[in-house]
Amino acid sequence: MEFPIPPWLNQYRASANSFLSQYEPLTLLLAPLFSLLLARILQSFFLVIHEQGLKATSISFVMSAIKLVPGVKKYIDAEKQKIVDKLQASGNRDGWRTELPKSGLGDKVLMQMKDEKQKDVTWQGKCSGTVYIGGNENEGHFSLINKACSMFAHTNPLHLSVFPSVVRFEVEVVAMTAAILGSKEKASGGQICGNMTSGGTESILLAVKSSRDYMKAKKGITKPEMIIPVSAHSAYDKAAQYFKIMLWRVPVDKEFRADVKAIKRHINKNTIMIVGSAPGFPHGIIDPIEELGDLASNYHICFHVDLCLGGFVLPFARKLGYPVPPFDFTVQGVTSISVDVHKYGLAPKGTSVVLYRNREIRKHQFVAVTEWTGGLYVSPTIAGSRPGGLIAGAWAAMISLGSEGYLENTKEIMEASKRIQKGIQDIPELFVIGRPDMSIIAFGSDVVDIFEVNDVLSSKGWHLNALQRPNSVHICVTLQHVPVVQTFLKDLRDSVQTVKENPGPVNGGFAPIYGAAGKMPDRVMVQDLLVEFMDGSC
Repeated sequence: MEFPIPPWLNQYRASANSFLSQYEPLTLLLAPLFSLLLARILQSFFLVIHEQGLKATSISFVMSAIKLVPGVKKYIDAEKQKIVDKLQASGNRDGWRTELPKSGLGDKVLMQMKDEKQKDVTWQGKCSGTVYIGGNENEGHFSLINKACSMFAHTNPLHLSVFPSVVRFEVEVVAMTAAILGSKEKASGGQICGNMTSGGTESILLAVKSSRDYMKAKKGITKPEMIIPVSAHSAYDKAAQYFKIMLWRVPVDKEFRADVKAIKRHINKNTIMIVGSAPGFPHGIIDPIEELGDLASNYHICFHVDLCLGGFVLPFARKLGYPVPPFDFTVQGVTSISVDVHKYGLAPKGTSVVLYRNREIRKHQFVAVTEWTGGLYVSPTIAGSRPGGLIAGAWAAMISLGSEGYLENTKEIMEASKRIQKGIQDIPELFVIGRPDMSIIAFGSDVVDIFEVNDVLSSKGWHLNALQRPNSVHICVTLQHVPVVQTFLKDLRDSVQTVKENPGPVNGGFAPIYGAAGKMPDRVMVQDLLVEFMDGSC
């Protein structure tokens, strides 16, 4: 049965054919292809604007255009190399080995190692963070964990049946850490579990990977996104690159805490997780964990709390009477936590713990391989083989100190931190950033160049962390600083006065580089500088 064609449709067809008859057939064939190409270009352009913002995209476009001018790119590359060379000035590698010696040194190698060790800077009491254990390697707690590590240096928990001792140590370190962070409380749900890792970065990477795969299984999210405050650790950037996750960094509020409303505005159907820190690395300020937990619960997404710095201080500071807001698994909505045992847990370097609210989430951390000719394989963390000596050292650190030991250490650290904070506030040219909740004090200045002050402090043997947005430096107070609080404050006052009386870059200092990097609008160029520096340093 045939249906008659409406007259208006015939008229439309005749009109369209008449209009198109004036064009070449090839043009008619290529036009849709060019239109599709243009649409894809515009889509990519708007996607970049959506991801990076109009300002960053515009600056990137302008800088790319400028570099096309003959000679400009060559000039920029030359200037970048000057900065890289300056950054690497202390890395003289003359005489470094490039191949095995013909004859081994035997025991004499230890003497050579001692000689090399003498070239390290004087770190006792002079570094921000870095070394958290008090004293030196030859006494007390320091000596104890070194002996524990050497006793189990040959072990590897990958071989469960061969080294059940380190398997037990890891399980107990995880359980003890979980208990510190609320696993025994009814609000935690009673299923807290986890694993030991090589450090805070691996703990964060695993938490992100597990959250991504858990959200894919639970909500079918295949284009994952996560939202973090700008104060969150750079390990999340690494995780986003490794695991192909869209990363949204949102501003902090006026108190330098995560802005819950700003984070909420970025949540969409692809959001897998949000992040909070207790405290954040830059300014030592605890994010509003309870509010973020409510947000995660309401949207049924994961919420990771970075306790790498605070995990072995905040629980004990609360017991000592310090005003510590909720931060652990007793907060509903928290699905994972990272905490470094090698910081305030006073364990050997290379020991951290990642914890999950339940085993359903943690299962997505594991990798199981069934089709390898080498047999069936399953691994809990990024590393396959792991140093059992470090696990043993962490266990020894926790067992030897106990709750009373951590309480005593926390008391000393917090009191020293408060003295340093007050001392900084008493220097008229300086101001403390926000209200530090723990043992990290960041400070800046509207009177002198804070990076020049840092350079002068460096000349006196101090090693602090330079920060940006705003330009500032911070000191992460450890047991190493307890005996030298007054020395630090005196050197800081003297350094401020030196810069005030003689403003300008210190010979050999890095203030000009830090300052220029902070003001440089082309962040891709800054990124290139960092990559070039790292490429020549390892």
